[in-house]
Amino acid sequence: MAALSTSDTVAVIGAGTMGAGIAQVAAKAGHPVLLFDAQYGAAQSGKDKTAKGLNRLVEKGKMSQGDVDDLLSRIQIVKNLSDLAPAKLVIEAIVENLDIKQNVFAQLEDICSADTIMASNTSSISLTAIGAKLKRSSRLVGMHFFNPAPIMQLVEVISGLTTAKEVADCVYETSLSWGKKPVHAKSTPGFIVNRVARPFYAEALRVLEEGGADIATIDTALKDVGGFRMGPFELMDLIGLDVNYAVTTTTWNQFYNDPRFLPSLIQKELVDGGLLGRKSGRGFYEYGDNVPKAGPHNADKGLKPSKIIVEGDLGPAEVLVERMIKAGLDVERIDDEDSMVDRIIVGHTHLMLTPGMLASELEASMIMEENEALVLFDLAIDYAKTTRITIAPSDTADEEHVAEACGLFQSLGIDVSVLDDIPGLIVARTVAMIVNEAADTVHKQVCSVADVDLAMQKGVNYPKGPLAWADEIGPDYISAVIENMGRTYGEDRYRTSILLRRKVNTGKYFHD
Repeated sequence: MAALSTSDTVAVIGAGTMGAGIAQVAAKAGHPVLLFDAQYGAAQSGKDKTAKGLNRLVEKGKMSQGDVDDLLSRIQIVKNLSDLAPAKLVIEAIVENLDIKQNVFAQLEDICSADTIMASNTSSISLTAIGAKLKRSSRLVGMHFFNPAPIMQLVEVISGLTTAKEVADCVYETSLSWGKKPVHAKSTPGFIVNRVARPFYAEALRVLEEGGADIATIDTALKDVGGFRMGPFELMDLIGLDVNYAVTTTTWNQFYNDPRFLPSLIQKELVDGGLLGRKSGRGFYEYGDNVPKAGPHNADKGLKPSKIIVEGDLGPAEVLVERMIKAGLDVERIDDEDSMVDRIIVGHTHLMLTPGMLASELEASMIMEENEALVLFDLAIDYAKTTRITIAPSDTADEEHVAEACGLFQSLGIDVSVLDDIPGLIVARTVAMIVNEAADTVHKQVCSVADVDLAMQKGVNYPKGPLAWADEIGPDYISAVIENMGRTYGEDRYRTSILLRRKVNTGKYFHD
């Protein structure tokens, strides 16, 4: 089905930040827009804030005054719900309450024509449930924008059980015509983004809870080593801990308390104490003019390696060998097909890419000399360019072993953060669990491989689509990390998606 014509009227219910932003998007695309809010004066206030933001773009030379005036002229404030009768598309952006949404849409069915598309911007409520009391639930679809709507490109087009395909297709094509990047999704808890993003927060909270690293080090690792734009604690503080915690709790409840979505007691404690992040002045970080910014833990200068032995294939970290050679280090390569261990040896220290196990646990299974010890290092988005790495020594490692491990990476111009011995370190466990959830989302027919990758890049600015990232790293490595974490923790939280298992068993990739 084709996109709506720009001559078709679009109505937006709710003139808060999201509703006003959606109205701006539709008006910029050329549609006449009707903006309604049940609260007196809210619609005009929303339009005024839009005008203020657009005028700042004029001052910066990013829009002309004429374009701004034309856009604003297409947004008409209306006082009554009945005034929305001419709309061909009505987008609801009001409070996340099922009863209220059902009531609004039921009224719209009596006000608007039978061919009007009714869309909800809900981020968490089932579209099927919203449509349960409607006479024309086939005309109801989810149109989930991301904040701020004029800037964020993603729109999740959500189909409930009764949503007509042509309605979802029309909203998809209309979103494209508005310059957005839409994706199709089935109405399930969290849809795509809010479901697949949960491990980004959950694994960081788990590492903090277990004393693996401090807040600033975890955030910095996921940015500098993992390539994410913001760290999870910075992002939770920005979103609001109450909002983030509520989404996690809702998702957990809707999935019948699946341990993969288990909320964190640390986050609950902060929310209960009113420490909600930036908006309250304190969350995981403190905010204020005179509050110093917390920095990551940086290891002291280590021992420069005199000789490096690389045994076997380092897998995703193989490019480190090239970096060592380019740095002028003395590297000896041992390609022993019978070797069961892929590692780097520096002095008395064995270094391995984390397989998702405790360093102490893995070391106990290896044949090593009495004065040798194991240090695990983290997954990096690009070992050729990374400026930081995190490492986790076994419990038998002493200061010299840590110094040898740090010295190797520091010789490559890489800062080192030393963690406690924690399974999967920081980046590896986080990426593996994001990939696993993305794979499960596809396996459960919520969306396609291409759409989950697009959604996570355009909706939350991930550096790569999770399943494209898995193909690059290797599904076998991702699966190994999750399975080893599952054995170490003994929790169903760390269970491998069936789709991921299938890729490993067949030697295929997600994008094959």
